[in-house]
Amino acid sequence: MFQSTFHAVTCSMAILFVAPAVALAQPESTNIDSASRPNIVWIMSEDNSKHYLKHFDETGVETPAIEAMAAHGITFDRAFSNAPVCSTARTTLITGCYGPRIGTQFHRRTELATLPEGVEMFPAWLRQSGYYTTNNSKEDYNAKKRMEPWDDSSRKASWKNRPSEDSPFFHVVTFADSHEGRLHFGVDALQKPTDFDQETVSLPPYFPDTQVFRHTAAFYRDRMSIIDEKVASVIAQLEKAGELENTFVFYFGDHGGVLPRGKGYIYESGLHVPLVVRVPNNYRNLVDRELGSRTKGFVSFIDFAPTVLNLAGVRLDKAGPIDGNAFLGPRIDSAKVDTRDTTFGYADRMDEKYDLVRSIRVGDWKLIRSFESFQPDAMWADYRYKMLAYQQWRDRYHTGKLNNVQSQFFKPRPPELLFNLADDPHEVNNLASDPAHGDRLTELRAKLNAHLKQTNDLGFLTEAGMLKVIDAPVESGKRLSNEIANYIDTANIAVMPWDQANKALLSAINSGDKLERYWALVAASSIAAWNRSANHDMAADETFIKLLHRRTLDTEPLVAARAAQLAAILQVADPRPTFQRTLELSQSPTEALQIFNMVRHVNALAGNPYPMNSKLFRLPFNPDPKGLIQQHLDHLDRP
Repeated sequence: MFQSTFHAVTCSMAILFVAPAVALAQPESTNIDSASRPNIVWIMSEDNSKHYLKHFDETGVETPAIEAMAAHGITFDRAFSNAPVCSTARTTLITGCYGPRIGTQFHRRTELATLPEGVEMFPAWLRQSGYYTTNNSKEDYNAKKRMEPWDDSSRKASWKNRPSEDSPFFHVVTFADSHEGRLHFGVDALQKPTDFDQETVSLPPYFPDTQVFRHTAAFYRDRMSIIDEKVASVIAQLEKAGELENTFVFYFGDHGGVLPRGKGYIYESGLHVPLVVRVPNNYRNLVDRELGSRTKGFVSFIDFAPTVLNLAGVRLDKAGPIDGNAFLGPRIDSAKVDTRDTTFGYADRMDEKYDLVRSIRVGDWKLIRSFESFQPDAMWADYRYKMLAYQQWRDRYHTGKLNNVQSQFFKPRPPELLFNLADDPHEVNNLASDPAHGDRLTELRAKLNAHLKQTNDLGFLTEAGMLKVIDAPVESGKRLSNEIANYIDTANIAVMPWDQANKALLSAINSGDKLERYWALVAASSIAAWNRSANHDMAADETFIKLLHRRTLDTEPLVAARAAQLAAILQVADPRPTFQRTLELSQSPTEALQIFNMVRHVNALAGNPYPMNSKLFRLPFNPDPKGLIQQHLDHLDRP
């Protein structure tokens, strides 16, 4: 055991909402409860939700090494990434902060966000306290480093390289054997056998039952067996060095995935991760739980940083600038952790595909709010569709070979999705329009909206707007708090009864605030794509159509493009001249990227009433030939 001692710095963490950022006090050197410091290791596998491990789901594969960790530790049955894709999830892990609050929610970042005063990538605080910190090797952060978090972050990084055997260490290792790219195989691979039985493999009801899907699902479970072998190797190395019983070992997925409708999507398949923590014998006293126990208390990625800091004895000063709460270690009451029942999720741009989705889960009830619900989940993202399963799913939809549940992925979404996960774990039965659950919907809607406003969700500035304040995103969010709250309310016109929404839209679309106009048009598009009666009313309303035409001439390119998109949904005007003009006038590549997302959406409308190709558009800059805009242009020219 390590004999080094240190002093803590006191702190209390914000529970659901955000306390003002403060500077950290410097760690001092003194003893805490006469205990020495444990080592901490994170083992991350990429892109897998909990559903592929039998330890968490009866349809998964056996993972003996992870199960052995659980027998000597704790299983967290309800652990969640706050975001369903790598860079946003990993930035949340390393900062303990909600991405939309600190400007790190887009995958991948266009520019790195500046962290506010008092916020660090948390291993930096461990380093200050004497820990040797290593990462092998994926980072993928969307923020600038303030203090350096790592003594070594490379493919050679190892806790074995610490300066002395008495140095406590924090080590992170990521295994990519379960990454999405492993499923980018060709048709010939379908002839190869899998270890997991393809005949008995379980498919969720939203997938077609085909050889492609069965092979992919079985093959991915084989990948999890490889992950388990890698976990066993890490445990064996610690044991051989005599450090296993000095080391808390966490195993978890870095977000959900990775079959279709997983990674990048805010369903449970994208957010619900496996988490097991092995508790070392020499630090058994730090954990208020029985070994081999399971808890249904909610923990999410905002909580991981404060948990590691708490286990290490490092506590933030006063109110603390991060959003999470520790769930293990000194002063943590397991009974109180067991009562935690709430998690928030967010999904924004993933590669070239824009979206803005937020979620709240309380117990077994979950509300998903799709702010751009007129876009189907299936909107093209080039990397996604390298997977045969995605390709076949799309092709079977276009040839009429899917049932209603399997087709949902390719249709406009309701603005609100309400699920009872106890009865509907695959989230296919939307209860939002069921009067029997009206009170539940109202309650979750209010909690989610309060959270978005209290965290000053920067997604409502648009990415192009957020980049204007990327050097001070948190401070700007506070300064613009009232405006952001107004944009959230404007976007929520989409969930009003139509007789109320109609009047509210006319006022907001005519606003002097460009982003209020923008979100009003987005709300109108959501209504028009989902409510046939409202669609007819808008198209037949002469006053509304005149106002919409004026907005297509708006001096703000994003506003004009949104107006053109709505006109296309209503089929009251050709959007192509407006798209051409706004792209020529686009003020940044990020703004152009978002407009191209609208172009692609309109180009994929049923019947393709306004066909477009890349030759229609000129840009005020030369796009990166390997960049996201070029991906849009290339896709427009595909048959």
